[in-house]
Amino acid sequence: MKRVLFLGWLLLLWAAPTLANGGSSLLPAHLRCEYLVNPTGIDEPHPRLGWTFEATDPKAFGQRQTAYRILVAATPEELNDNKGSWWSSGWINSSDMQQIEYKGKPLQSDQSYYWKVSVKDEQGRISPWSETAQWTTGLFQPGEWQASWIGTAEVFDPRQRDCNINDPWLRKTIDLKEAPHKANMFVASIGYHELYVNGKKIGDGVMAPAVSNHTKRARYIAYDIAKELKPGKNVIALWLGTSWSIFGPYITPDKPNTPIVMAQAALYNGNATTPFMLVKTDASWRTHPSPNQLLGTWDFHKMGGEIWDARKEMKDWNTAGCDESNWPSAVVYHPRLLLSAQMVEPNLVINEINPVSVTTAPDGSYVADMGVNFAGWTAIQVHGHPGDTIQFLFSERANVPMTFALHSAVVISNDGTATFHNRFNYSSGRWITIRGLKYTPALTDIRGWLVRTGYTAASSFTCSDSLQNWIYNRVRWTYENLSLGGYIVDCPQRERLGYGGDAHATCETGMYNYHLGAFYTKWMEDWRDVQGSEAVVGNMYDTAWAHKGLMSGRHLHKGIQPHSAPTYMGGGGPPWGGICVSLPWFIYQKEGDRRVLERNFEMIKNWLAFLDTQTKDHLLQRFGGNWDFLGDWLWPGATAEGMNNDKPQTLCLNNCYRVFNLRTAAKIAKVLGKTKEAAEWQQQADLSSRAINTRFYNAADHSYSDSSMGNMAAALLAEVPAPDQRVAVMKRLENEILVVRKGHINVGITGGAMLFRLLRDEGRDDLLYSMTSQTSYPGWGYMKDNDATTIWEMWEKDLPGHSLLHSSFLYPGAWYINGVSGIRRDPASTKGFQHFVVRLPSFNSPQMTWANTSFGSSAGIIKTAWKRENGGLTLRLSVPPNCSATLELTEEEAAGLNAGQAPIKKQRRQNGGVTYELPAGNYVFSTTI
Repeated sequence: MKRVLFLGWLLLLWAAPTLANGGSSLLPAHLRCEYLVNPTGIDEPHPRLGWTFEATDPKAFGQRQTAYRILVAATPEELNDNKGSWWSSGWINSSDMQQIEYKGKPLQSDQSYYWKVSVKDEQGRISPWSETAQWTTGLFQPGEWQASWIGTAEVFDPRQRDCNINDPWLRKTIDLKEAPHKANMFVASIGYHELYVNGKKIGDGVMAPAVSNHTKRARYIAYDIAKELKPGKNVIALWLGTSWSIFGPYITPDKPNTPIVMAQAALYNGNATTPFMLVKTDASWRTHPSPNQLLGTWDFHKMGGEIWDARKEMKDWNTAGCDESNWPSAVVYHPRLLLSAQMVEPNLVINEINPVSVTTAPDGSYVADMGVNFAGWTAIQVHGHPGDTIQFLFSERANVPMTFALHSAVVISNDGTATFHNRFNYSSGRWITIRGLKYTPALTDIRGWLVRTGYTAASSFTCSDSLQNWIYNRVRWTYENLSLGGYIVDCPQRERLGYGGDAHATCETGMYNYHLGAFYTKWMEDWRDVQGSEAVVGNMYDTAWAHKGLMSGRHLHKGIQPHSAPTYMGGGGPPWGGICVSLPWFIYQKEGDRRVLERNFEMIKNWLAFLDTQTKDHLLQRFGGNWDFLGDWLWPGATAEGMNNDKPQTLCLNNCYRVFNLRTAAKIAKVLGKTKEAAEWQQQADLSSRAINTRFYNAADHSYSDSSMGNMAAALLAEVPAPDQRVAVMKRLENEILVVRKGHINVGITGGAMLFRLLRDEGRDDLLYSMTSQTSYPGWGYMKDNDATTIWEMWEKDLPGHSLLHSSFLYPGAWYINGVSGIRRDPASTKGFQHFVVRLPSFNSPQMTWANTSFGSSAGIIKTAWKRENGGLTLRLSVPPNCSATLELTEEEAAGLNAGQAPIKKQRRQNGGVTYELPAGNYVFSTTI
């Protein structure tokens, strides 16, 4: 029977005004500055602006920007008058709507800037102005900081089992004749901080600031305190949390082992340009121990928790009613640190989690099941005898009271009550064992929350296959639980390290599901900060080392990367440090961000130069110590085989990864117009590929080294096989997955990330679907059938000491958005997803008959909804305004196409099939028998 394909249009789900009286087809919206919504206190002198669009007529096609005009003003009133005293760009003929660099007058410190944009559409019609957006600046010059670093005389003693210092309070009383019109307080701290004015906490961020390399840098946050200040006495107070201030790799001779802070605020009246007062931290501030203290030592397996002594509560400690006369003066310190603005979202308390049951254990303790494994905060109300200590033990495993030494406690107050509530540390687990209570706690006495960096979700996905939905949702939940502090940790309970190898398994999943431009820009700065230092391995306080020196006696090349950033610690190999090449490229492909390539180019050059020093006859040699040359990690059965080994399989994978780095760096250099480096790196990649083929290629079965899935994937992704070998190697990889492994995955973290990227690029959704559909070991379905609520560290569940909330196997999360949905990245695009490809997955499965996806790209929201039923196909597709798409169909799908009045262009592909060029608009395609 004849198939007929016809085209219609899909009405938008959100309302939009209809086009009338010759008005523009476009309305600019969703304005951002440096990827952030109305950021405060930024120190970028040339911030980049961006927007997307709403279509004024959802039934129309081809809405397109042909020019834009930006105004940046000093006040909202000025902007309302369509004046831009800081920048009036004039009409710029361009379709660009992201990464638009500010080119106005030089920005000034501690100022507010208001901006809006208007555009011309495809017919030259001028749009209405967008809504007003804004940003504020921090302090651009080091000399503008007049405050001192202050803390207390209490210093951490690493010989103690638990931290021996309290989280201190600091306060300053000021007298004001009148309330200021403007007052932004900039706060930098080593360790966490909270800011209070007259008893009120300022801002909704928690566990601030984002984690940074405190051997070099401290990040500051801007807080608007003007509306909380009043005539008369005012108290500005800071509460410091020990946390990262005692992290071993951050200890330097110029800093004390105690939390410290630097803060200042200039107070302005009316429209004055000169402040009438400068509030700053110095020796005149007073300090007092708070009732809160870190448990543990902020070390590997010793992250601990917190203890709250309710007997020491002081309700008015941060108000004018508190008698501070007996409080000692703060201690002034002189660390040598670069101060820079925190240009990433703050940590936020999100997703309240309530227990599903409380049971009694055989020893008389009580066990609360929170229903889901999570990393974040808990609040627990208790009562009992004054002075009693109630303990809370956190566990990922049922019937195991505590995992990874995570525990907190509360001391009951003199009135017989107390509430434990996290403030400067967090726990990770599903079960809470409560010891010391004389009664069964009620479910309502216990609450939990996820705490993570406050980025926003970009995408959604659901399909007819319940297992795929489970994987997608658990991958996202796990990712969110790993992202506290402006970087991705390997695990939130045991290490909290920002491993580069694990980043391969998480970064594209993150980018395709969340708005993470600022997040990953910040993490790249962390990698630049740590370059040139060797990784720290082992217990940080038992190792004799001087940071930035010769930790193990080996020479430090300026291009060497530790295996984690900004945290220095942990083992790894070339794919760990090599994230400094891969991650900027992934960001560029997703966002069209040229600046991220420019700012990391020198780091990339240095890294590749370091690898050159470890190369002989075009092959990378094993280098470093026992934990410096890992290849794939945590493949099925790896612990029995020996993961950290000297076998040829590791040398092969790491050489393939080096070639992948070289080819990626050559592409980066080409984008930046650096033809010399591009040619050199491409030549090195070709020479090394030939050497790898000579050493590791198995001609008999077209595999590499040990014929593992990981090595074949690494070789193919790095384009190591010669052109006449590639098809055979790809076929061998297919056989390894479908026949040898019976459809199961058989790789670990690094090999798996490379495998999933390769198969996404190749359009081999059938192989990806096979691996994600297995319910027996190893696989995600095996985790599901073993009651997992988060993704595990290893394919095995019951090996002791391994995490059940980990970064290892999150790579399917990118495939659902950039694969199953049909939405594909256009390799030729230099503007992210402003142009993209739609090609539906080719596999057929009775479980996978439909999928609905919304992908919030930086260019706008792309939507697909496809369904296969009774031999036919329906596809609903939304191409955002100012975007275009290439739809790829098979000859059979394209037969009898009726496009109606839609302005699409048809052409045949050389390798078979038909493509259609689609302008912006909303479409419905379907086939019927």
